[in-house]
Amino acid sequence: MNASIILAHPNPESFNHAIANAAREAFLAAGWEVNFHDLYAEKFDPLLPAVELLRGAILPPEIQRHCDEIVPADAIVVVHPNWWGQPPAILRGWQDRVLRMGVAYRFGMNAEGEGVPHGLLKAQWALVFTTSNTSQEKDQIMFGDPLENLWGRCVLGFCGVKSVTRQNFDVIITSTMQQRTTWLDQTRELVRDSCRPRG
Repeated sequence: MNASIILAHPNPESFNHAIANAAREAFLAAGWEVNFHDLYAEKFDPLLPAVELLRGAILPPEIQRHCDEIVPADAIVVVHPNWWGQPPAILRGWQDRVLRMGVAYRFGMNAEGEGVPHGLLKAQWALVFTTSNTSQEKDQIMFGDPLENLWGRCVLGFCGVKSVTRQNFDVIITSTMQQRTTWLDQTRELVRDSCRPRG
């Protein structure tokens, strides 16, 4: 079994990095292979050039590699902070360049002649770990939890992933070392539970 982990945080000492590493440890302990991408460390270019909009475009090798890894992945893990109710721009650019039409999804036609999306990703489940300095309750009340909708319906769900679970850790700025240790344990447990064979 194979998992893809996509991490987006510019500080290598961040708690986001600790989350991603804990998830990788749990996958490896379960006997999975892991493709791990720290987008900032890799200096991933988030700018989508016009030439890549073309169907059948020849992609740069680093973008093609991401496409080749994400499509057959059995599970996907995304780790990022909540910035303005969105992922960091580098991760938005990753979505634009890697989750391409013809790679992560395609359009068919229904009986009325309308375009109907069909997801092409193999993964049946994904975990999205986010961090914030706003409590989940306040985020839900004030903003409607935009990240839940983004990942569950607009991105991974759209691309065919049946089950998307998001775990938010908050409030990061006031968290203690004990809280963070507990959160990392929860990360490992969530990965382990998700790796177990499904009915």
